[in-house]
Amino acid sequence: MVCTDPPYYDNIPYADLSDFFYVWFRRCLSTIHPDLFSTLLTPKAQEMIAEPARQGDWDSAAAYFEEGLRQTFSSILEVHDDDYPFTIFYAFKQSETDEAGTASTGWETMLEGLLDAGVTITGTWPIRTEQPGGLREVGRAALASSIVLVCRRRPDDAPLTTRRDFLAALRSELPKALRHLQQGNIAPVDLAQASIGPGMAVYSRYSRIVEADGSAMKVRDALTAINQALDFVLAEQEADFDPDTRWAVAWYTEFGFSDGSAGVAETLSKAKNTSIGGLVRAGVLHQQGNSCRLLSRDELDDDWSPAGDDRLTVWEVVQYLIRELEYGGEQAAADLLRQVGGLAEPARELAYRLYNTCERKNWASDALAYNSLVSAWPELTRLASKPPTGQADLGFS
Repeated sequence: MVCTDPPYYDNIPYADLSDFFYVWFRRCLSTIHPDLFSTLLTPKAQEMIAEPARQGDWDSAAAYFEEGLRQTFSSILEVHDDDYPFTIFYAFKQSETDEAGTASTGWETMLEGLLDAGVTITGTWPIRTEQPGGLREVGRAALASSIVLVCRRRPDDAPLTTRRDFLAALRSELPKALRHLQQGNIAPVDLAQASIGPGMAVYSRYSRIVEADGSAMKVRDALTAINQALDFVLAEQEADFDPDTRWAVAWYTEFGFSDGSAGVAETLSKAKNTSIGGLVRAGVLHQQGNSCRLLSRDELDDDWSPAGDDRLTVWEVVQYLIRELEYGGEQAAADLLRQVGGLAEPARELAYRLYNTCERKNWASDALAYNSLVSAWPELTRLASKPPTGQADLGFS
């Protein structure tokens, strides 16, 4: 049985990093293990990463890496017991956006090597593998989970399908898988990577997906379609939000917390079935002359209470929860979560939605805030289920 974590494209130069330690080990141990320390530095020529300095250029480096993965996965299939799946750990966040959409070269090359070897993906497990509080997390929302791809040999009679039927299957199956991931409280930073699994499970069940021109659909096109489906599911969840929140999401996507035109705000308010005056009364919007902006978390009312708010919005709930978490800690945020009642779950859905927006806009600070809120959610829920701070437990025993 095989369970492995493959190299990460061009992301980590393992052999180069190992030289830092190798030179000291060699100085101390070369007389004890001369066969292990016969070279001045670690061997690098056969290392399976995409390194243009070794392979000549980027195209050659990518081809070298992909061919190496294909040969490795083919070798695994030759020796692996078909009664059991083999599993691959992968945690690669990097993505590129072009006219066609968003995809990831690291994921693309790994998956192409996997699928070309004749593998089908039968399941995915997001597993929390990364150490919390590590150096890679400082100042950003770093991946917390690895995505474990559960793989088997693709049946010889795997069917063909068309791009249209593939997209229909993706739209049918991916929303349920994503909601399942959210219910498991996967961190927003991991959601896009985790969605690749169930999406590629659909893609890999076919021997070939035929485009309109008769060519085979590429893995990169499938990854773009999966990202588009993720955007659609998160946008669809806006149906659970009040009109003021839907306005705030649309405004935030365009302007963040920066100023925008009051005319634009008015037009958007009509489309979202709300009004500028209502948004101001709700404590969402600040208007001055012909300029509007969302209230920042530092401007929120210190005496705000959900019970006393006659125009309560999911947007406010999320912003106040983040502020309480940042300044008062988990107990303060949990006390507030207890008070918002049925708005708790829509608030968590909104945090996912806003993180996705921040990720696309490269708003690292805001992304970190929304990711931190969802990551803390299980503990907040646990604390919120207890009696309020300072209140005795009045339950029967």
